[in-house]
Amino acid sequence: MRDGKRAASAPWIRTRLRTAPGAAVALAVLVLVTAFLAAAFPRAVDAYETKGLRHDIRLADAGRSAVEVSRPQPGLELPREQREAGVRTPELRRIGGALGEALPEPLRADMSSVAYGLRTMKPVLATEPWLPRPDTVPPQLSYTAQTGLKEHARLVKGAWPTTPDAVTAGSRAVRGAVTQETAAALNMKVGSALRVPTAVGGPLTVTITGILAPRDPGGSYWSADPLARTPSLIPDPASPFPQNYWTGTVLLAEDAGPALLATATEPSLFWRFPPDPSALTGPDGARLTAVVNSLESGPGLLKVRAIAGDTAEVLTGLGHIVQANARMRDAISPVIAVAALGIGSVAAVVLVMTGALIAARRKAELALMRSRGGSLRGIGGRLLAETAVTVVPASALGLPLAVLAVGEGRWWPAALAAAGVGLLVCVALPLRTTLQHIRPTLHGAREDMVSARPSRRRTVAELTLLVLAVGAVTALRRRGTSGGGTDLLVSGAPVLVALIAALVLVRLYPLPLRLAARPMARLRGAIGFLSLARAGRSSAGGALPLLALLLALATAAFGGSVIAGIGDARDDAALTAVGADARVSGRSERATLPDELVSTVRDLDGVRNAAPLRIEFGVAMPETAAGGGGAGSGPDDSGTETGPGADTGGGDAAGARATTMVGVDPASYTRLARTTGLPDFPSGLLKATGPSAPLPEGAEPGPERVLPVIASPAVATRLGKEQHAVDTLSGDFKVQVVGTVERVASLASTNFLIVNSASLEERAPTTLLLTGAPDAGKLRAAADGNGEEFVVQLRSEERARYVDTPMQAGAGQIYLAAVAAGAGYALLAVLLSLLQTAPERKTLLARLRTMGLTTGQGRRLLAFEATPQALLAAGGGLLTGWAAIVLLSPGIDLVPLALAGVAGSDTSPVTLRADLWSLALPAAGVVALAAAVAGVQAWWASRRGSITELRAGDSR
Repeated sequence: MRDGKRAASAPWIRTRLRTAPGAAVALAVLVLVTAFLAAAFPRAVDAYETKGLRHDIRLADAGRSAVEVSRPQPGLELPREQREAGVRTPELRRIGGALGEALPEPLRADMSSVAYGLRTMKPVLATEPWLPRPDTVPPQLSYTAQTGLKEHARLVKGAWPTTPDAVTAGSRAVRGAVTQETAAALNMKVGSALRVPTAVGGPLTVTITGILAPRDPGGSYWSADPLARTPSLIPDPASPFPQNYWTGTVLLAEDAGPALLATATEPSLFWRFPPDPSALTGPDGARLTAVVNSLESGPGLLKVRAIAGDTAEVLTGLGHIVQANARMRDAISPVIAVAALGIGSVAAVVLVMTGALIAARRKAELALMRSRGGSLRGIGGRLLAETAVTVVPASALGLPLAVLAVGEGRWWPAALAAAGVGLLVCVALPLRTTLQHIRPTLHGAREDMVSARPSRRRTVAELTLLVLAVGAVTALRRRGTSGGGTDLLVSGAPVLVALIAALVLVRLYPLPLRLAARPMARLRGAIGFLSLARAGRSSAGGALPLLALLLALATAAFGGSVIAGIGDARDDAALTAVGADARVSGRSERATLPDELVSTVRDLDGVRNAAPLRIEFGVAMPETAAGGGGAGSGPDDSGTETGPGADTGGGDAAGARATTMVGVDPASYTRLARTTGLPDFPSGLLKATGPSAPLPEGAEPGPERVLPVIASPAVATRLGKEQHAVDTLSGDFKVQVVGTVERVASLASTNFLIVNSASLEERAPTTLLLTGAPDAGKLRAAADGNGEEFVVQLRSEERARYVDTPMQAGAGQIYLAAVAAGAGYALLAVLLSLLQTAPERKTLLARLRTMGLTTGQGRRLLAFEATPQALLAAGGGLLTGWAAIVLLSPGIDLVPLALAGVAGSDTSPVTLRADLWSLALPAAGVVALAAAVAGVQAWWASRRGSITELRAGDSR
């Protein structure tokens, strides 16, 4: 009896799992993968933000990143002994230790590179006759007595500077050391003596006892004050003539600081704390900025002054470094948010589709339970328990897997994401299944679009969603996307567009299919008519599968366009910097290329075209043109500075006061412009005829010659159509604008004039632009053979400079992973939509085979039936991706992803553009995938006999 009771009351969950173990395992795997991806995403974002913050701090100049506390020397009103004690090592070490402990979180110092001591703020004029004097100006030296010299340097020659006797303010002899570079540049050696004037008594004599070599020249100990490591030759700002002098630093013994108190060098105490970024995380950036601001001018400064003295100040550029990192993070986060919302929406839709498939497979079972008196609450509770048994462990396992895969990152966002996946499945599956059985259903009713028409409630719900989505997109279009930061409305643009497209297309697409089925019915074959008729009525083409495919295609198109845009931006930046595939120019802007060098380079293997250019910077605009219009144009505004940066006026007409003249050979430059993608160059306008033709030998040039020029729009606006006289190093003549172009090769400036170099008095080129693939070694050998004043630049080498920073690389990897996950979910969406109607298709094929349908015809029928839905998804995906890019492009600048971190790169905004391949390839993949799945399904169905599928009394 007891055994009978046990058998009668077998646990529901165990029975169900034993009945359908495959479905339970498949659901668990899907939830596991989704929970893993959901938990890994926030950790991956934290990881690349953390690496980016640490990378920026480590690579920043130590003089900017270090936190330095300084205060003037002890006051003169204090007793001499107290002043001396205040600058000795024990007191400095005590204050330094207290300051290091007082640094607020998350700021931490690298204690191995901390330095503190006394230094001179006013350089001392060194009058020793043996010191070098370029331009007859004596060097100026600084003196520093700081700790840690023996730990951060090695002795090359001589002895370490020491203090045999206690040094006081009255001492007149101390010992010091210099680095190898300082000794070589300033002719110093062991035993050299330097004299520092004092306020009272004789000078302070500093004897060089040792020559040192830094252990880590790039470390913060030496890089925070570069003059301590390497002397510098700098121009004299007080001289009316260009004169240079040497400046450097002498390192005194650690306890020699009191001797500097007697000098007039304005000695200052300092404590330098290099930051230790190893413990920083990405979310610490905002806190770190607040801490630095507090130390510079806030409560933190009051704590510092309580330790180091009331006159202490905190100087650091760490806040600017962190703010630059935050700006890059804010520029990247909207792009990442688009991927997160897109793939998250696809995953949610696929999970709901899984619930729909399970509900369809168990519809008869649950309808029987409902007809025998089962309550909705009881059925829903059993389904919830059955689902939770497999879903909760799977979602819980996804979290540790994500932690193992992504080592750095906060755990609680990942835990919330994994829990959200489990909660969605546990709620969606029972709810989706239970709602179908609110009313008992009749057995044997048709389930296609002919009888299962949408109810009024569903129509109202879809119209409400459609109106809300259209309103959100309209508001987004009117407001714009350039507000900065992450905006859910902006990031959700692909989701909104996909929702609109899915709701509209799923209602419209059966109509043309049914219309097309009418002429197909008149044909002899039945395959075309049956496939179109079934495609127009099939429930597999519902809104959920279509929405999943549209979201995946839109996200893939957006991600592909971003990646392609990054590559295009880097290619354009490299082309702008070099001007062509290769460039040969002089080290100075006025250096000209000899004819033999031009001919040698032109004949090298791999050179397809060589375009000689004569570039002259800082050509003054005519006074009538430069002074008319634009506020602030005066006599001093038309300066004639030279160099690439001479065009300070920008790109507008009001700023074109100085311009760049480019002399070109029209034929070769036209070929260059055509090859490099520059705007079409109207070379015929520069034809050297008439008064602009080359001068005959022996003829005298005249300023009345009029040369036709092609100008930038800004310069053309200034000059108009009139003739203007210009004075250049290539000759004096008049110019008249005959055309405009937006860009010129090898120049980033937007103020330029292009003339025919054959019409100039001085025609020797200063730059040679090459297209093709010349050998870099031979090209440099040809340039070096004509002297060391020529420089070779290659476009490929310039392009190689644009490497990803940790933040850029992390963002790119996340987007690639998102695109791959989207492709996987799209495949799963196609499989689920076809699996939902798989039994119906198998029964159809079995019935048609009894009527004479061949195996090949059955395969074609299923393929043709799946094709319209795949084409619908592909076309809708193209439209959705394009619309999402159009909506988001005004507010997305790809410069932080493409060009940030490369010195000297062009930082003009790079807008997002739709990439044709990124739009077409995913759409074509959906069509191919649907055809492949339909073909496999037809092949598998053809292997099963009709008797297996058809049973007596089966209503399918």
